[in-house]
Amino acid sequence: MTADTERWSIRLWPRTLRARLFVILLAGLAIAHVMSFTVLFFERYTSAKSVMFNTLENDIATSIAILDRLPAAERPEWLDRLDRGNYNLVLGPGLPGNPTLDATAAEIASKIERAIGLQYPVTVVDIPGPRRHLQGHLTLSDGSPLTIDVNPQGVMPLADWLPFVLVAQLMLLILCSWFAVRQAVRPLVNLAAAADTLDPNRNTPRLSESGPREVAYAATAFNAMRDRIAQYLEERVQILAAISHDLQTPITRMKLRAEMAEDFADREKLIQDLAQIESLVKEGVAYARSAHGNVEKATRIDLASFVESLVYDYQDTGKAVTAEEIDGGSIMTRPQALRRILTNLVDNALKFGGSAMIEVRRPAEDRVTIKVLDRGPGIPEDQLNAVLKPFFRLENSRNRDTGGTGLGLAIAQELAASISGALTLRNRDGGGLEVELVIRLPQA
Repeated sequence: MTADTERWSIRLWPRTLRARLFVILLAGLAIAHVMSFTVLFFERYTSAKSVMFNTLENDIATSIAILDRLPAAERPEWLDRLDRGNYNLVLGPGLPGNPTLDATAAEIASKIERAIGLQYPVTVVDIPGPRRHLQGHLTLSDGSPLTIDVNPQGVMPLADWLPFVLVAQLMLLILCSWFAVRQAVRPLVNLAAAADTLDPNRNTPRLSESGPREVAYAATAFNAMRDRIAQYLEERVQILAAISHDLQTPITRMKLRAEMAEDFADREKLIQDLAQIESLVKEGVAYARSAHGNVEKATRIDLASFVESLVYDYQDTGKAVTAEEIDGGSIMTRPQALRRILTNLVDNALKFGGSAMIEVRRPAEDRVTIKVLDRGPGIPEDQLNAVLKPFFRLENSRNRDTGGTGLGLAIAQELAASISGALTLRNRDGGGLEVELVIRLPQA
């Protein structure tokens, strides 16, 4: 098989499991049906052919015997009575023809010769023309010429209704194949959809555990896996919360002792390090809670008022935060999660750009876009996705004053997913970063 043939075979072969099963099942049933029809037709063809030739042989022998015993004057009156569907008798020498016969004509000629016997020598010829037929020329006992005009019809002519039956059978095969494939593939589709939307933090419907035994077993195992994942995430939050609680007390004591101690060379550095450790612990727990434990219920808010309130809070503290093109309307969302997302994005913009601008638009009824823009240094194109991962910082110096803990954008990403949103980062023309939050709104 050549490379081109292989490529064409790959393109023609369906890509989905449903289509492949449908093609295989339909092809198998169609081939089996054709084979059964062929065997049945061949058997009927052989039987009908044998009956036809035997009938032809007996009828011709009887007809010639009757005509031979009748007076010459009465023979024309009997011609119509002796006519059959596949042959008729003609008084006279007949038409000249081709003595070379094909297989079917030779078989018919042998039956005619066997029927007449040696008493009436016969010559069978093929008569050319628009209507193909054979003629057997012989002479009766009184010397009168007689012609047997044979019309070799089909052994089993097709009935007019047979094509409709075949089409109905084919449609039935297609319908049964489609239904069988649908029943077989639907559980896989449901399982794939449940796996794709798997989120133990949301109160999504559990996978139905009804149906065939194998399907019910797979659904039960999937639901059990989902419960275990939710339990593991809950345990992670509890462990991190316990660690945070246990660490904050000694960290606070160490800070107080360092502040109350007499001045020494590394006193300020020690206090700064303890503050950074405390910040890292708090943000680590915040990230864990953002990935799980979404106990906040969705409420309806006016997005314009919500964003303006956030902007005013920053402006009251002297931060350069502005809002433009606010067009959000009323939406259903988790306000605390949305506030934390925007706070992290604005803080990031202020840290690296010195100012932040928020844009809110509603391009469709089921979608809201919120953009946070700055004029900072931006992010290298090959690291735009990497900065959304936890504990990833661009600066090699690991300076927490400028590089942070690497959790701000990761927390925003996790919280965005919890409110059916997604973050997209892109560099702005002329410098700076644009972070776009697209929120999919539930349909009323």
